[in-house]
Amino acid sequence: MKTLSTIALFLFASVSMMADVSTSEKEALIKLYNQTGGSQWTKSWDLKKSVATWYGVKVKNDKVVELNLSDNNLVGVFPEAVGNLTNLVKLNFFKNELSGVIPANIGNLKELRLLNLSFNMLSGKIPYSIGSLTKLHSLELAMNSLSGKLPSEIGKLDKLTTLALYNNALEGSIPNSFYQMKSLKTLLLNSNNLSGKLDKAIGNLEFLQHLSLFDNNFEGQVPYELEKLLGLKEMNISYNNFDGFVSRKLVALDTLNLTMINTRGVAVALPVKSREIAVPNTAIAAED
Repeated sequence: MKTLSTIALFLFASVSMMADVSTSEKEALIKLYNQTGGSQWTKSWDLKKSVATWYGVKVKNDKVVELNLSDNNLVGVFPEAVGNLTNLVKLNFFKNELSGVIPANIGNLKELRLLNLSFNMLSGKIPYSIGSLTKLHSLELAMNSLSGKLPSEIGKLDKLTTLALYNNALEGSIPNSFYQMKSLKTLLLNSNNLSGKLDKAIGNLEFLQHLSLFDNNFEGQVPYELEKLLGLKEMNISYNNFDGFVSRKLVALDTLNLTMINTRGVAVALPVKSREIAVPNTAIAAED
């Protein structure tokens, strides 16, 4: 009986080791490999071995749940086949050379908690389908060439704590829906072509710790509601077209002390309003 039990355990272990992912998931991974120069990756895959042994692939219960190929020399157009890996919880392609657009079928990955495509060469619009990824905690698409307006659908991501879209070519105003993402701790939209006013509803983001709108075309009054964000540790909203008075507290928060570009293209500091006096604009650059 003891021998039979030993054999049964051995067979169970062997079957577990041989267990692999579904055909559709394996095919999606192989397409990814072929379309992004897999043989030239920094850390490549041996396609003859089990998927569970492939670098950056995590398999759980015979399902691909993580794909982490950051800084791995992926090249070529972003493969649509990724949209077939519907059990992914984490997808990280940070710092590669992927080009083309983010495919709409990215919205199929409804189990995703983390999506990082930053530091690539992606272009086109952010697909509306990203709003379907309602379990996302972190969305990072920074340092690409993404254009068009911010999809209001992103505002549906009510579990999001990090939204990093900096250094792209995004335009238009911040959708009202963004001010409803009350879980946000980090919001980085700097170095785009965004415009319009910063709504006083920014005060809804009570857990916000890091805010960067630096180097855009925002205008109007800097909302006093920013002072309600008691957890705010870092803020940079300089080099926009904001005007009006600001408080000393906000000036102290901003890395560049709320330096703006005026209508003449000159860098000036916004006037500070205190209980006693209002300090006039201080020119940062000479106005010739």
